[in-house]
Amino acid sequence: QVQLVESGGGLVQPGGSLRLSCLAPRSIFSISTMAWYRQPPGKERELVASITLNGGTNYADSVKGRFTISRDNPENTVYLQMNSLKPEDTAVYFCNAALRLVPSVLRPREYWGQGTQVTVSS
Repeated sequence: QVQLVESGGGLVQPGGSLRLSCLAPRSIFSISTMAWYRQPPGKERELVASITLNGGTNYADSVKGRFTISRDNPENTVYLQMNSLKPEDTAVYFCNAALRLVPSVLRPREYWGQGTQVTVSS
């Protein structure tokens, strides 16, 4: 069972910062796009940011200028630096990655982390 392992969530005051990390297994063949999603209480899951293998990024309008996604390809890790956090950023944050586990699998498949809680409150 392939699992992405997230860390870095927690409780922070408005205006504060957090950095989320997500580690994919070292034994997989390749990773293409990696992304962060979030699910606020009572709402559907939404895309926060994504990053391609070559570093191309995409952000939700609500986080542009405040969040930065990055990745460390040799370490199979993706990060989400969150600055100027607002109460509306409160959500469970999920890591997502498109993986090819072995060379014989030609099309990447999406895998998810277990989620990490981010709470922005005074």
